[in-house]
Amino acid sequence: MSSERPLRVLIVHNSYRQPGGEDRVFELEQRLLQARGHQVYRFQDHNERISQMGSLKLAFNTIWNRRCYGDVVAVLRRNEIDVVHVHNTFPLISPSVYHAARSARVPVVQTLHNYRLLCPDAKLMKDGKLCEECLGKKFAWPGVLNGCYQHSRRATAVTAAMTAAHSILGTWSDCIDRYVALTDFARMKFIQGGLPGEKIAVKPNFVDPDPGCGDGQGEYALLVGRLAPEKGIATLLAAWNLLGGGIPLRIVGDGPLSDQVRQAASENANIVWMGSLAPELVKQQMRGARFLICPSIWYESFGMIIVEAFATGLPVIASNLGAMAELIDQERTGLLFSAGDSEDCARAVRYAISQPSLLNYMRKQARQEYERHYTGPRNYDILMSIYAGVRRRTIPLSQGQQRNESIIQFRSDPIAKRVSRSTE
Repeated sequence: MSSERPLRVLIVHNSYRQPGGEDRVFELEQRLLQARGHQVYRFQDHNERISQMGSLKLAFNTIWNRRCYGDVVAVLRRNEIDVVHVHNTFPLISPSVYHAARSARVPVVQTLHNYRLLCPDAKLMKDGKLCEECLGKKFAWPGVLNGCYQHSRRATAVTAAMTAAHSILGTWSDCIDRYVALTDFARMKFIQGGLPGEKIAVKPNFVDPDPGCGDGQGEYALLVGRLAPEKGIATLLAAWNLLGGGIPLRIVGDGPLSDQVRQAASENANIVWMGSLAPELVKQQMRGARFLICPSIWYESFGMIIVEAFATGLPVIASNLGAMAELIDQERTGLLFSAGDSEDCARAVRYAISQPSLLNYMRKQARQEYERHYTGPRNYDILMSIYAGVRRRTIPLSQGQQRNESIIQFRSDPIAKRVSRSTE
C-alpha cells in the first residue's frame, strides 16, 4: 500500500455518554491513518444530545436518520471518499449511512465493537447471566419481552425494530462490504447470528503509542474499568474478602456500582478505590502493578484493557470466557479462572502471588505478545489489507436496492450536520 496514493477515509461514530473502548479505538485509528498521510474525515454524533430529543424522534432516528443519509452522500461525493469505516451508528446516526455509501458507490467497513446486531442490549446477557435467546432471530422478541435494553420494553423494541428492519432491507448482507470482528470468538458468534462469514475479517484492537514496560514492583493487584455488573465487580470483591490479605487491590474506574466498591473499600483495608484517573496515571498504575484482574461475566467483544496491560508488561488474571480466554495464554501471559466464581478467582490470585518467578516470566511474555500482535504498525498493516480488499470490489446498485432507498425515507426531524475535516 505504501506505493499508492493516500486514501480518503470517512470514519463514522456515534459516541457514548461515558467514553469507553469503542471511543478510544475510533480516535486511535484516526490518528494511525493520519500519521501515515491519509486524509481522514469524521462524521460523528454524541449521545449527550439524546436528552434534547423526544422519544418518537429518537425512535425514528434510530431506525433511519434521513438527514444523516443526505449529509453522508454529500460528503462522499464532495470529497471523493475511498472507504467509509463505521464504528457505531446507534442510536442517533442510524444504518441509513450504509445506504448513503452504497448510493455513492463507496465501499463500507464496519467494526463490530459489541453484539448489538445480535442482542438489543449488545452484551448477550440477561439478568446478570449469559443469554443467547435472541441469537439468530430476525426480530429479537425475547429481548423485547424482557426489556433487556435500558430495562424498557419500549426502548428494546426500537432497537430490535432497527436490526429487523435492516435485515429485511438487506442492509447487513448487501450494504456492508467487510465486517471487522475483534477476535475469532466474536467472529464465530456473529456467524451464528446470521452474518455472512466470508465478509467477516478479524482485526484486534491495538495500543499506540507504546506506553513502555513497567517493573511490577508496586506490590498490588489492579482492576481498571467501568464499575458495572457485567464486569464481574461482585466476583472480585468477594474474592478479595476470601483472600484475607496477601496483596492489596487497587480499583480504578467509576460506574453504577461505585457505591458498592466504596463500601467494600471501607470494610476491607486491602481494597483501595481510586476513582477515575487520567490515561497517563492509569498507565503509571499498570507499570507498577503485579498483575491486572479482569473478572467480567460477559463475553467481552475484545477487552482493550488486556492489551493495554500487555503493552506495559502486565500479566492478566481473567475470566475463562469469550475474548478474554482467547487473548490470554494460560501461564504464559496470564491466568484464567471460572467466570463468576469468587473462590476460583481467589485461588488464581493466591497461585500468582506464590509464584514470583512465574509472574516475572509472564510479564516478559505479555510484553512480547503486545510487540507481536497489538502495536500500531502491525494493526495498520491489517487495516490497509482490509481496505484494499473492499476497494477492489465493484459496488453495483441493484433495482431492488434503489426501490428500498425510496421505501425507507422515513420522515424524521433533521439533526445538525456533524461532519468536519479533521485537522489533528
